[in-house]
Amino acid sequence: MTYDVVVIGSGPGGYVAAIRCAQLGFKTAIIEKYNTLGGTCLNVGCIPSKALLDSSEHYHNAAHTFKTHGIQLADLQVDMPQMIKRKAEVVKQTCDGVSFLMKKNNIQVFTGLGSFVNANTIKITASDGSTQKITTQKTIIATGSKPTNLPFAPVDKKRIISSTEALELTELPKSMVIIGAGVIASELGSVYARLGTQVTMIEFLDSMIPTMDKTMGKELQKAMRKLDMKFFFSHKVTSVINKGESVEVIAEDKTGKTQTFEAEYCLVAIGRRPYTDGLGLENIGIETVRGKIPVNEHLETKVPGIYAIGDVIDGAMLAHKAEEEGVFVAEYMAGQKPHINYLLIPGVVYTWPEVASVGYTEEQLKEKGAAYKVGSFPFRALGRARASMDIDGLVKILADKTTDEILGVHIIGPRAADMIAACVTAMEYRASAEDVARMSHAHPTYMEAVKEACLAATENRALHI
Repeated sequence: MTYDVVVIGSGPGGYVAAIRCAQLGFKTAIIEKYNTLGGTCLNVGCIPSKALLDSSEHYHNAAHTFKTHGIQLADLQVDMPQMIKRKAEVVKQTCDGVSFLMKKNNIQVFTGLGSFVNANTIKITASDGSTQKITTQKTIIATGSKPTNLPFAPVDKKRIISSTEALELTELPKSMVIIGAGVIASELGSVYARLGTQVTMIEFLDSMIPTMDKTMGKELQKAMRKLDMKFFFSHKVTSVINKGESVEVIAEDKTGKTQTFEAEYCLVAIGRRPYTDGLGLENIGIETVRGKIPVNEHLETKVPGIYAIGDVIDGAMLAHKAEEEGVFVAEYMAGQKPHINYLLIPGVVYTWPEVASVGYTEEQLKEKGAAYKVGSFPFRALGRARASMDIDGLVKILADKTTDEILGVHIIGPRAADMIAACVTAMEYRASAEDVARMSHAHPTYMEAVKEACLAATENRALHI
């Protein structure tokens, strides 16, 4: 069989690329190693983690804030098997939706490991070892990423676990040590801390979510401390040992002093690495650089007609970044002139409060030597936040000191993940802080905090603080 385009990998980048290719008239096929479509994001990443985040948030609110609202509950319990069952149902519905979209768009789905025989021939190896070959004019590599391992913390999927196993625990742990304090560590840490697990985070760097604006990390740590989480920053883990019913973690601080931690589980959450195993890149002359596939400005590899998107190339490992790249490649192959502004790809942490950012961080602007100004507004000064008892966090606006153009927006607070979209829109149209400040914002809403922060950046004109 011959196709115009074959996509290897069915995560958000891959399946979206396939849909856009089909919409543009390409005869399209997609190859997925596993039996369900959707990749890491839908199966063991974005979707299941958000399902558990919501479940744990409901429990935490019922246990800690309902009384203040005048809602009395008795005999409140965590039913972990039901929580995991509901999560699995959400995942299945979402993955089934992707299968429906493949059929709707007449995209041929192949199940198995796709590998290059040559630039135009792909071998598909099924789980039973059987193989078949298909030919293609163009190929999009969208194989995503997998959890990064530590040599001294071997994931055994029993006591030493990755994010995949952390989404499947049917018994609530009494204690958990998490190595890392980035996005995945923060989200899963908050899930278990809200359910009552004693969570300890050990991070090599000096703050939470270290790739985001430093203010966000400091504010998130303040909020997470309310869940009785413990933090050890600037600590290097040197050993993790499965002791049967528990795990022992040894770490040392900057002075070399060691400390031993014991818990029921150790979650290794230090990030992810590109997944290119078994692709047969050597057969087509493609070499990875630090694990990633090099591409040009059109996301094309050194081999004409073979493209790569998402986590296997440089840039943030985000599902929506991969989606944009999938659409970009499809449209470029069709002769269009698509564009991606990578600066305006937002990043989100789905803790509570949520964290969302777009544009430059303050640290990046300082490093560039840019002249900028800052406006911020705390949610505790907002009527809507007080009404919902979500007063932690703030909005931080960074604007050009001369032109007032918004250079970065950083939000930690209720519904930040949804609020950031309006800020992306403003920045796409190169709005100034005053432009946003002069727009009418409905009252009472969380978005008023963005307006007030923009006012604060505009000659310190915030009205409600």
